[in-house]
Formats: sequence, C-alpha cells, structure tokens
Amino acid sequence: MPTRLRLTRRARVILRLLFGSASALVLVAAAVGWYFHSSVLGGLASSHALVGLGSAQRGGGDLNILLMGLDSRRDNQGNDLPPAILSQLHAGSSSDVGGYNTNTLILLHVPADGSRAVALSVPRDDYVDLPEGLGQHKIKEAYGRAKANAETAAQSTGTSDRAALEQLGREAGRHAAIDAVQQLLGVTVDHFAEINLAGFYDLANALGGVTVCLREPVHDGYSGANFPAGTQTLDGAQSLAFVRQRHGLANGDLDRTHRQQAFLASAVNKLQHAGVFDDLTKIGALLDVARKDVVVDSGFDLLSFVQQAGAVTSGNVTFYTLPIKGFATEDGESVNLIDPIQVREVAQRLLAGRSPDVSDSSTPTAAAGPAIPQAAAEVAAAPGTHHATRSAASGNRSSGHTAAPSAVPTVAAPVVSAPPGIPCVN
Repeated sequence: MPTRLRLTRRARVILRLLFGSASALVLVAAAVGWYFHSSVLGGLASSHALVGLGSAQRGGGDLNILLMGLDSRRDNQGNDLPPAILSQLHAGSSSDVGGYNTNTLILLHVPADGSRAVALSVPRDDYVDLPEGLGQHKIKEAYGRAKANAETAAQSTGTSDRAALEQLGREAGRHAAIDAVQQLLGVTVDHFAEINLAGFYDLANALGGVTVCLREPVHDGYSGANFPAGTQTLDGAQSLAFVRQRHGLANGDLDRTHRQQAFLASAVNKLQHAGVFDDLTKIGALLDVARKDVVVDSGFDLLSFVQQAGAVTSGNVTFYTLPIKGFATEDGESVNLIDPIQVREVAQRLLAGRSPDVSDSSTPTAAAGPAIPQAAAEVAAAPGTHHATRSAASGNRSSGHTAAPSAVPTVAAPVVSAPPGIPCVN
C-alpha cells in the first residue's frame, strides 16, 4: 500500500496561499486584459477600408503598416476644429484649408523576426495614376477625390445625413489612399493608422514635449516655425509647426518629409527612454490622443502589435524617402515627377533589407539608432552634412520650377550634435 504524504498544518496553509495567490493573479491579469481591450482599445475609431485590398489573403509574419497624416482642419467626425485651436496650431483660419489631403504617407515594414524595421516615406506631391478611375494627380489627393466622389454618389441616391456622408466619404478616401500606395510600391498593406492634423499637437503634449535637432536656425511665418539651431524640446504647437514647415527649406516638401521622419523617430525615442510604458498616467494620456485623433483598421490588434514589434518600440527603425526624378507643373500645381518602375524597385529592395542602389547587391549595415537618410539612394546621413535631393538650380519648390535634380550632392553644413536617437535635420 503506497505511503501517504502527510504535510504539517503550516505547510498546508502556505500551499493554499500560494495557489490562491496564483489563481488571483491569473484572474487579475485576465480582468486587466479584458478592460484594456474593451474600455481602452474599444474606444479607438476603427475602419473597414482595407476590405477588398488583399490584406486578408497575405501570409507570413511580416507586417506592412501605412501611416497616414490627414491635412484636415476637422476632427474624426467631420466637425470643424474650434477657431481657438486652429489659431494655436497656426494652421489657417478656415476648416476648409488643406481639404482631405494625406500630407504624410509612410509605409512601416515590421519584419517577423524582430530585426530592424524600415519606414518608407512617399512624397505627397508624387504625380501618379490614381486608382479607381480618379485620373492622374498628386498621390496625396487620392483620399479627398475618392471621398468627394463617394459623397456625391450617395447624395444622388437620397442620402442627406451629414454624419453618414462624412463616414461613407472617409471610408472611400482611406480605401483609395491605401490602394494608391499599394499600386505604386507593389506591396500589400496589412494595417493602417490615420492621424489628423491636431494629432501631432496632442501627441507632443502627451509625451511632455518631443526633442528635435536642427542643423540651422529657421524662421517661417507660414507654419510658425521659429527655432534656433541645435537640440531643443518642442511643445504641441511648436511640434506642429516643425512637421508642417516647407517654406524657407532648400528642398521644400521633401525637407518637410524629413522633418516628419525625425519627429516620429524622436517620439519613439521618448517612448523608449522616458518610462512612458511604465507610467499609467502617461499611458492614459497617449490613449486619450489615440481615441481623439487616430483611426485604425478594424483588424489591427494594437496590444499584440506593441508586444511583438520590439524593433519599433525600441527605436530600431530606419527611415527612407523614396526617389523622385524632377519637378513639373500640372494643372497649375507643382508636382514631383517619378519613375514608377524605379520607385517600386527601390521600395522592394529596402523592404527586403537590401541597399536601395540597384547597382549594389550588398546588404546595408544597420546604423545605430533611428537614422534618417535624406534620399533613398543613401543608407545613412553622415553627421554634419546636408544630403540634398535636387540641385540649387531647381529653385524654390513651391514655385513649380521644372529643373530636374542632379546627382545627390553633399553640401557642408554646421556640425550640430544631438543625443543618441535624436536625428538632426535641416
């Protein structure tokens, strides 16, 4: 007959406490997870704009996430931002300014193996064939044109409710903008996140400011950007001016793209080193921003993404700006001329972790920290240099000059140092 194990009363009490505590922890963890998903993530605005774009059929663990910055003076429900906020944002006095252009289009590629992520910026003025019969226009216009068409079609069938028209139009706009990027780059977008104009302002404030580095001082009355050279921490209004400035910059919109990249890289750096993810108050502030200013696709599990995308949350991201061939004027507006075949080939090489130079089959060495190459033909920007993307002869970007850029030159600029993880831009 087997011998029974006899425990002392003290031992039995300790075991009950241990197992009871473990069960309680499991229940608490489950409750926290349920609360996070239902009360927090459940409050995020979601979209079904990816339906019909192929994301559900794609296999593999890599993720392509399209980040869209919407240049609209309206909130996510289509309501005008208050005049006081517009004034503080230095973004114009009318809610009609900016329309529904996607002034920021960044494809974030997150490898399944946790290696360095890649972010590809599509210049907003690239002149392309838009999908859905929208014609040849700047890629930033896909959203607004599709939105207007969808609302007109709905009104013709009797829909008159403003909120319903806004929702229907925005879904059509998102679908067209995503489709335009997919067709241009030859990729499948798995998820997307759309942030409105006020989002940059709210994000910077929620983080307690975002640190940026400028090689040269800037003074721009259009955006309100007035900053000295060097490293500085910007509040919400200053951050919006920083990412919106294009006047007074050597490469206009292209330099604005580099500003947006630098802002995002610095924001990620702040998330990593400021203990944000360990501070419930700071997490709550960020979630408030997300609920107010962000729209994501309905299948985007942000909690799983944060847990899996260590390369992104640790700042292990390299940003690139896709190449252009020159400039022209179409329908009275300045546009970027591109070679779609070249753009797609460069994008595919970068997403595969290879050099963007088609004549170089080697794999680039990952630079430490969130490097900001100033053109797709470069792997990293050298400290203290300005990598231009066109020649000085091309003139002011906003004037519509058609001179094509020459080979990318390196122009001496003041040497400005910044803390690790804070890229310097012009």
